[in-house]
Amino acid sequence: MDGVDVAVAELLLNGDTITVLPVGHAELPYPSELRAALLDALTPNATTVEAMCRLDNAVGQAFAEVAGHALATIADGRADLVVSLGQTIYHWVDGDHALGTWQLGQPAWIAEATGLPVVSDLRARDVAAGGHGAPLAGVLDRLWLADSVDTGPTAALNLGGIANITVVAPNRPVVAFDTGPGNALLDAAARMISGGVWHQDVDGDLAAQGTPDPELLDVLRADPYYLLEPPKTTGKEYFHREHITAALAKVGHVAGDDLLATLVELTASTVADACRAHGVTRVVASGGGVRNPTLMAALRTHLAPATLVTSDELGLPSDAKEAYLTALLGFLTWSGVPAGTAGARLLGSITPGSGPLRLPEPATTEVARLRVKVGEPSART
Repeated sequence: MDGVDVAVAELLLNGDTITVLPVGHAELPYPSELRAALLDALTPNATTVEAMCRLDNAVGQAFAEVAGHALATIADGRADLVVSLGQTIYHWVDGDHALGTWQLGQPAWIAEATGLPVVSDLRARDVAAGGHGAPLAGVLDRLWLADSVDTGPTAALNLGGIANITVVAPNRPVVAFDTGPGNALLDAAARMISGGVWHQDVDGDLAAQGTPDPELLDVLRADPYYLLEPPKTTGKEYFHREHITAALAKVGHVAGDDLLATLVELTASTVADACRAHGVTRVVASGGGVRNPTLMAALRTHLAPATLVTSDELGLPSDAKEAYLTALLGFLTWSGVPAGTAGARLLGSITPGSGPLRLPEPATTEVARLRVKVGEPSART
């Protein structure tokens, strides 16, 4: 919930291959009052229907402003479609089943601001079909890494609030799931020890000064989520402030820098455990956690002998990969191509723009791969 990631992409479907040209991306912060209100609405805090209505529209307005900014400054005023993944506020999971998911950001505001059709609410259909609605990154990773796994299983790792991996391996079904906390507990701990002044441990500086507490780490790693078999998903409604305080109650006080160092070890070790269980030999990382050198160093240690690279090295900017994923998901829906974690489903809902809604003829071939292109966009974005 640091802000809104936006990317402009040119996508072309030719036969069984999608070509993606990343045109540009940006991250714009939420207004401070909106960010505070979103954090206050997260479980285990109480909220009201009025507050959620206000937030849904306020997030939609923030998205609209960002989409308009990207349309003018990155897309040169030329775009056909806007896609919004939404701001997840709650992900309803019972054991190994997802029962519902809720993303804020009323798409009508985006359509009004840009005049373009908007694909949104991409997760709900997947949950209704028996999937988890996440991580949808597996849709991109399966196509993107299909031709690059000859040397062994590759995991695409996203280090958001929650960490997730997609494992792509020769002659094996693709598996994608949440491994556990990415930055969620680290950010919660930063707010705890600073009285709300810090929203994160910038660059992992404080964690780098601390020493992991073995007893606390054992308590945290004993959580039953890590023993569940994939597919599985989780969220900040599970890994939140009280998750930390409950663990601390079992071991006593742990200094702030040591607490953050312990949580870095928790994220790195649980990601590595998940990768090791699937024989992963290479990890391609993206997401906000890539900007935390302390976390990345811990990951390299725990993942060894598997190699760790960032998605930048394969052509997708690590801090915008999820935004490009969102563009891909909307493009697939627009093109009539099923996606998701639960089989062949067209995902999302479409809000018309200022003109009549005219969808292209649905694709008739199964998409097998995605290639990232480098170069200048064509005359039409």
